[in-house]
Amino acid sequence: MSSPREPSQAPAPEGPPSAGRSTTAGRIVRKVASAVLIVLTCVLVPVSVLTVWVHDIVLDTDRYVATVKPLASDPAIEEAARNQIVQAVDVRVDGKRATAELAAWLQSQGLPPTAARAVRGLAPQLDAAVTGAADKVATRFVRSDRFEKVWTSANRAAHAAVVHALTGKGRGAVGVDEGTVTLDVGTAVDRVKQELVDAGVAPAANIPDVDKQMVLFKSDQLKRMQSAAHALDVVGTWMPVLTVVLGAAGVFLAYGRRRALAKTALGAAGAALVVAVGLVVARHYYLDHLPPQVQSEAAAAAVFDHLLHFLRVTLRTVIVLGVVVALGAYFVGPGRGARAVRTSSERTADSVARWADAHDIRTGRVGTWTADNRRRLTIGFLLLLALLFALWNHPTVLTVLLLVLVFLAMLAVIALVAASGRRARAAGGPAAH
Repeated sequence: MSSPREPSQAPAPEGPPSAGRSTTAGRIVRKVASAVLIVLTCVLVPVSVLTVWVHDIVLDTDRYVATVKPLASDPAIEEAARNQIVQAVDVRVDGKRATAELAAWLQSQGLPPTAARAVRGLAPQLDAAVTGAADKVATRFVRSDRFEKVWTSANRAAHAAVVHALTGKGRGAVGVDEGTVTLDVGTAVDRVKQELVDAGVAPAANIPDVDKQMVLFKSDQLKRMQSAAHALDVVGTWMPVLTVVLGAAGVFLAYGRRRALAKTALGAAGAALVVAVGLVVARHYYLDHLPPQVQSEAAAAAVFDHLLHFLRVTLRTVIVLGVVVALGAYFVGPGRGARAVRTSSERTADSVARWADAHDIRTGRVGTWTADNRRRLTIGFLLLLALLFALWNHPTVLTVLLLVLVFLAMLAVIALVAASGRRARAAGGPAAH
């Protein structure tokens, strides 16, 4: 006899087909929006660095003067300035006439004709001696503190000319004319001329006033640079804030936020690295194609390096910061290496807590409270350091490493106090001070 057939279960009612499609479409839109925002953030990071450089360094008088002040003691700048000053002074005496008159007078006093001819032959040496005196005085001047003061005061008083280099407005000791950036060394020439007169080189008093220009930089693309700098200056204040907001939105929309944070950090570091490499290539290209108006390649390199020093430091800071954030995102994740590091840290903290308990060193209620609120304490302290970094005036790689060390030290303290609290709670005794 066959057993009665069990009633079959009725199939579960299906939802409307549009619900599943809308959910899938929503996930796709969210993923695409997150990816677009993260990519846009990575692109805007080096742009933000450029806007900060233009806004805070090139167009700020105090920071600009602090940037170019070391150039006054740069050997390449000193040598270029010395050459320009000597050429501008151009002290000449008529050595041939002077030696001829001296020989004629000595011959009238009984000097033999052969000796008189020898005196006439000293004309080139006399000219060389006067030129050497001018060169010696110019060298001593450019290596003294007086040249640094002339350099600094000229740049400070004429900072509007640096603005002119990027906006086309202003004029001063540093000038720009059709793509050529020059420094007026007329003041230095006047100082050297007076020192020559004081040293007994009388012909130096007849040197006329000069308007000698030393070419520092020349580029046919300066007009385009001016337009780009103006646009960067306009958005310079808000571009970094916008970049951070877009990056945060991209990470927030992502389903795997930890991975999204790591990708954003590494992408920003990669973009900054590309720009840093581009600066190196641009430097070599510029120095290999210097126009004839630039008299000294070494001086042009020194000016290039000093003006872009802040930009390079900031790019290196972004690279290091991106790598640090990516590593942090990895070590809080489920990876085998990350778990091993965290387990080793906890074991070390527990060992220290046992040692402290054996020596009657306890954290009391602070320990139990820290154990209960460890995650909140860690996040709060991390946000505090992030705020400190954001408010830091031009952070560097050293700043990033310092804040990382402080954060690691605080994590160690929190781990030790929390381990002591867990041990006290496991013991079941009253919390002791």
